[in-house]
This record gives sequence, C-alpha cells and structure tokens, in this order.
Amino acid sequence: MTLVTITFDPARLKIEVAKGTNILKAAKEAGIAMRTECGGTGICGKCKVIVPRQKALSGISAVEKRHLSLHELNSGYRLACQAVPRQDVQVLIPLESRIGQRRILIHGVERRTKLNPLVRKLHVKLNKPTLSDPVPDYERLKSALLAVYNTDLVDIEYAILERLPDILRDADWDVTVTVWNMHRIIDIERGDTTHALFGFAVDIGTSKIVGHLVDLTTGKTASMGRAENPQLAYGADIITRIAFAMEDKENLQTLQKILLEAINRILAQVCREAKVDQHQVYETVVVGNTAMHHLCLGIQPKYTALSPYVPAVKKRLDISNRELGLNTKPESVVSFLPNIAGFVGADALADVLATGFHRLKKTSMLIDIGTNTEIFVGNGQDILTCSCASGPAFEGARIKHGMKAEVGAIERIHIKPDLEVGFKTIGNVKPTGLCGSAMIDAVAEMFKRGLIDSKGRFSQRLKTRRLKKTDKQTEFVIAWAKESATKKNIVMTQRDIGEIQLAKAAIFAGSSILMKIQNLNPKELEKVLVAGAFGNYINPTNARLIGLVPDVPIDKIEFVGNAAIEGAKMALLSMEMRKAAEQLSDEIRYVELAMRPEFGKELADALFIPHRDLKRFPSLRKTS
Repeated sequence: MTLVTITFDPARLKIEVAKGTNILKAAKEAGIAMRTECGGTGICGKCKVIVPRQKALSGISAVEKRHLSLHELNSGYRLACQAVPRQDVQVLIPLESRIGQRRILIHGVERRTKLNPLVRKLHVKLNKPTLSDPVPDYERLKSALLAVYNTDLVDIEYAILERLPDILRDADWDVTVTVWNMHRIIDIERGDTTHALFGFAVDIGTSKIVGHLVDLTTGKTASMGRAENPQLAYGADIITRIAFAMEDKENLQTLQKILLEAINRILAQVCREAKVDQHQVYETVVVGNTAMHHLCLGIQPKYTALSPYVPAVKKRLDISNRELGLNTKPESVVSFLPNIAGFVGADALADVLATGFHRLKKTSMLIDIGTNTEIFVGNGQDILTCSCASGPAFEGARIKHGMKAEVGAIERIHIKPDLEVGFKTIGNVKPTGLCGSAMIDAVAEMFKRGLIDSKGRFSQRLKTRRLKKTDKQTEFVIAWAKESATKKNIVMTQRDIGEIQLAKAAIFAGSSILMKIQNLNPKELEKVLVAGAFGNYINPTNARLIGLVPDVPIDKIEFVGNAAIEGAKMALLSMEMRKAAEQLSDEIRYVELAMRPEFGKELADALFIPHRDLKRFPSLRKTS
C-alpha cells in the first residue's frame, strides 16, 4: 500500500494515510474536528482548506468550482472532501473551517417532582446460616428483604449471584442491596452504603450531548457536562447520518461507538467534578430523537427516514448496561424513554414532561426548534404533535457564512436607519460567521428597513454600500473584512435568505395545521413555549416578525431552555414520571404533515415574510 503524509496546520499534526484518501477523511483519522455539515458529500462547501502546493493534489472538481470563488481557487483554497493528495502535502485549516468552542445550553426550566426513583438501596443484616437453619444464600437474602422492606424480589443479575456467597460472608452478613424497580437486584455491597446512590440523565441531540449527574437520595443535580455530538463529522443533519449508516453495518457500528464514547467522556467529567465513583451510578436515563435513539442502541435507523417512517421500537426500553457498554457497573440499568413517532422522539416527550404541558388547562403550543422541529398543540385533555423538516439552516448548513453558536459567531444584528449594521458576537471577539439567532435578526431587520420585500428578494431601489452584486448573486454585508477574524466580508446572500424562509415556513406550516385541526387561531393560545438551545437565544420579536412563530403577544412567548434534559432527569427521579412518559407516548396524537392535503399550500404561503395572508399577523398588519 502506498502512503502519503499530510501535515495539518496550525496544529502541526502529521498523519500517514493510504494514497487516494481525501483530506477530510484524513483529518477525521487524525482526530481533527473540521466543519462538514453535509458529512463530506460536497453539498455544504464548509470544509475549506488551503494547500499552497496544488500540484500535490488531484484536480479541481466541479463541486469545488461551484462552492469556491475564482479568487479562493487562485489563493490555494480547496474542499477537504474533494481534494485527494497524490504526494506528501501541507494543509492549512483556515479559521472559518475549524470547530471552535460551542455554546451549549445544559439546563432548562425545572419543575419539582416527588422523589421516587426506580433505583433504591436497601441496607439489611442477615442471620448466619446454621445446621438447623441451612437456607440458601439467595433465599435467605430475599426473606430478610421481605421482612424488613416488604419487598419480594424475583430476579438477580447472574454476575451478582455468582459473587453472592463470598460477598455475604466477607461482609459478615451486613450488606446493602441495590434494587431496580423493586424486583431486580443489580448490586450488593458490604456494610451500609445507602448514602451513595446516583443516576445519570442524558440528552442526545443531533449536534450536542448533555449529561446531568443526579444524587438519587436528595434529588439534587451533583454536576452537569456537555460535548459536541461526534457524529457531526458524518453530517450535520439526521438524514445524512442515516444514509451513512445504511451503507453497511460497520458504518452503523462506527456511529454507535463514537456516540457511546462521547457519553462516557461526559460521565467521567461529571463524576470527577462531583467526586463520585462511576460505579455508584446505578441507572442512566437517555432521551433523544428517534434516529439518535436507534443509533445509540445500534439499531438500523434507515426505516425512520423512508416512507412510512416506521421506527424499530416505540416503547420504553430498560436494558442492562452489559449490553451497551457505558462506564458504570455492567449490571446497572440504561433506560430509554419511549418515542412518539419516526420523527418525534423521546427528547420531545421529555419536553412535555419538563414543562408540564400535559397538565395545562388552557390550550397552548410547545415548539422545540432544531434540524427537526417538533411542535405540540393542546392541553391536559388532548395533545397533537408533528415534526417539521426545518433543516439545518439555523445551524449554518447551506448558509454561506453560517456556523453553529460558537465563539466568534455573530448572534445579534441591528440595522440602523442609515442601513449601517451593528452586531454582537459570542465571546465578544471578531466575527467568523453567523449563527441561527443572527440569521433571524438579519432577515427581520432587512425586512423592516425595506432591504428585502415580503418574498425575501433584495430591493433594487435602496442604495447602500453594503448591498453588493457578485458574479453569482446579490448579497448584503453584515461585517466588513477589516472587522472580521477571517479577513473576508461576512454576508447574507439571496440564497441564504431563501434557506431561512424555507426553514421558518416549514415550522409555521406545521403549527398552522395543528391549530386548524384543533379549530384554534393564534389569539386563543394561552402561551407559546419555545424549547431547545437555539430557541433560547432568538429574539422573539424578530422571530414573530418573519413568521417563525404564531402571531401572539410577546409576553405569551416563554423560553424553557433545554427542557429535554430536565424531562430525562424527572424520569430518573420519579417512577410516576416514567409511567407518565409511557402514557403520553400512547395518548399524544401524531399528525403526518405529508398526508395533509393542505400542507403544500400552507408551506407556500408561509414562505412570505411574515406570511402571504397578513390576516394571520394582525399585530404586524396594524403597524405596516
């Protein structure tokens, strides 16, 4: 096999790869995180690298010519997913292609719940066996637990039974028994260890993973951790990852392996910070969308993406960690909360639990905005839900200078009457791109100032130095090259505006259809709850202005943060919440938007800013 050496700058990291390996794949093998929202398929154009010695690479592809300007090509820019080294080469990863420190929302609104976990520790002292009392060890233990705690345990992990005789005698018959759901013994320890009982709640998002370590004796959160979802290297959106998993079983195993490794890193971090032994974590509760649920379990997710979008399983799963491989005791339990449908998963169900949406007396709306946006409309009597393919635009995919909410991302934009621009970045540093909240601001501000019309098209009548025509399209300059960290203008293009319109239209169409089924209009909604990291940082006035959310008074819009992790934690703390999740999974009515005859028209009407029918936005119509 012929090898080539690639040196990645500025890290000065060298790696040998087989000749024919593209730069992006080599970067992955080297452990270098690069932006690749499309998973290396050549769609997003974000994996830019600079290679001074072009002769060392394969020829420029048609994909690269489409994404890179003539100036960039002449300056040595290439796409890592397209460029293949023919010989040893030096590659610079420019600032705009690096993955920086991302802002991840690790908690949300907390709702008090009665402490009643499925995992419990029972301290018991046994009588020693004698010739006149030769009861076997397991039966002796069961009798003692029945006498003291009135519990008749029916099951014991084989690995525990295997060690039981020595444990009991070494402990002089004074032990603490850890039980799950009061019927399965998952651990036995010497002496009284009832004070050391912990659980781990995990929210697996498409782009981030959040974990909370919880003291199950007090109900308090001991530590919180987070990480990027490493599957981002295989695509920013679910469909790209599912396509990768479909190719062969090894790809599916790769996605599962790197996901479990990331969860284990968070587990190690939170336990280290709380000074807790990882073997004192006896249960893990996991939530995520249906595809993440399947990928974490190593279940082929392909059929969730193919009509009629059927998942492999919907019900709650409680499995032995021995089957999964988290760095807790092998006999500990990993519980996956139930899904609702192919594109409405346990994370959305956890949103409902955390907000108490299922107990509301008045009809409200709950929206979790992301690559896939889940919407709920209803109250304690009846809840409808749907999933909108809002796409990864809000996370930067297919947006020329779009990026995730990392340090350096512009997060706030204000366009002044003279059409000059004010902006704020995450970390208060020079900007490198635009995150989702800034994109919403940009579209709303350009609309308010007359820079774009209701169809999202740039105005030809306004004259400003910031409105520029390139060889490809018209664009509006948000930050000048001298202001940016990349030394390039940061812009919003006509195509970018179209992507935002498409994303917001999908969400609005979904919410509109659910309200129509319930015979509601926006003014009848008691509140609109917005969940998720992205939703937490958007400007509600601008979100309403462009038609991302229904036209309700701003004081009715309530941000609830990362409700999914809070819902997972509630299920970890409460047997009743676990049962409520199962009941909700069965009772919530899922609406498949593709089956609704009015969906096409709703989507087309919602492409307008704020909407083709201004009657749906009376508050804006009055001021227009």
